[in-house]
Amino acid sequence: MTAANPANQSPTERRVSARIGSISESATLAVDAKAKALKAAGRPVIGFGAGEPDFPTPDYIVEAAAEACRNPRFHRYTPAGGLPELKEAIVAKTLRDSGYAVETSQVLVTNGGKQAIYEAFAAILDPGDEVVLPAPYWTTYPESIKLAGGVPVPVVTDETTGYRATVEQLEAARTERTKVLVFVSPSNPTGAVYSRAQVEEIGRWAAEHGLWVLTDEIYEHLVYGDAAARASAEGQSSSLPVVVPELADRCVVVNGVAKTYAMTGWRAGWIIGPKDVVKAAANLQSHATSNVANVSQAAALAAVSGDLAAVARMREAFDRRRKTIVRMLNEIDGVTCPEPEGAFYAYPSVKGVLGKEIRGRRPATSVELAEVILEEAEVAVVPGEAFGTPGYLRLSYALGDEDLVEGVSRIQKLLAEAR
Repeated sequence: MTAANPANQSPTERRVSARIGSISESATLAVDAKAKALKAAGRPVIGFGAGEPDFPTPDYIVEAAAEACRNPRFHRYTPAGGLPELKEAIVAKTLRDSGYAVETSQVLVTNGGKQAIYEAFAAILDPGDEVVLPAPYWTTYPESIKLAGGVPVPVVTDETTGYRATVEQLEAARTERTKVLVFVSPSNPTGAVYSRAQVEEIGRWAAEHGLWVLTDEIYEHLVYGDAAARASAEGQSSSLPVVVPELADRCVVVNGVAKTYAMTGWRAGWIIGPKDVVKAAANLQSHATSNVANVSQAAALAAVSGDLAAVARMREAFDRRRKTIVRMLNEIDGVTCPEPEGAFYAYPSVKGVLGKEIRGRRPATSVELAEVILEEAEVAVVPGEAFGTPGYLRLSYALGDEDLVEGVSRIQKLLAEAR
């Protein structure tokens, strides 16, 4: 098979474009696929790779989708930007959950959060525009930025600050080419949650310098401990354009039903932003995919129009698992795991394990350590290199309690042999 696009190849020799050939495979999906393949082959692999709830989609949402299947209206094309009734429901949900008042013309329904993120960057960025990207970051952000012609500029955080970036760090990364800041709270992969005061400080910094902000709120309802207490006291989540209203005209909010309602496979997300940017993104979508599948939109309508009882039940289970996984990981010599306040990920530092001998091997990187853990303990984790910070692992605790304890116990036993 011909190698993909060496720089010295002529256009006629290139089989895959340089733009697409430079995109990396999603590391989290790759780890999940490998774990599932090993399980299918009969190996008792426990996977901590995929970021999806282990709960089924609530029955009333499934029933709404089934009814939509029987409705001839949904057998045809619908508006590329989203069903009008779903956009209206997203407007109402956004006001209810974050206090952010928007209009339907500011909403674009997308095929999941990933399409929302790419289309937002594509609508905002010109070639060479820089995007300040706090790391650890979700694997899709830098790829979407580069695909849209932008340049990701990582700002590395670590466990000593709970993986939260400071204004000083962001300012040090800003140049005359900086156009966008990516802001995510709660965070994937770390579970970090910024306080309202920190949100305000960062938002005012962005506004002062005329920056755009893409803020991903997909985990808005999955907060725990002190973060949950703060949100309860304030009555709503600390949505950036609400906390810093003067930023709203340069702020794009990405969200969806995947995490809150256990609907990862339904592929229904959305963009909320200034009308001109949303219109531009909708034009792009009209040529890329047209409308999101109508059955998924009907399911999303039932989800966002309903209450939050389903996520409350999930949150209780995630909180229990969060405490268990953090405790067990911190019992391992050489491993340090801050307590995440949101999402459903633990992000331990394993720098104290690297270089030690484990069953005849000396993993020097977290990629190599993840390979050893998979091969020797039959546990799938994602190495920190995928998130821009080598020396760490990401473990999703969105799996059953018994599997969680068994999986981390296997890691404990394996790393206890490190010398």
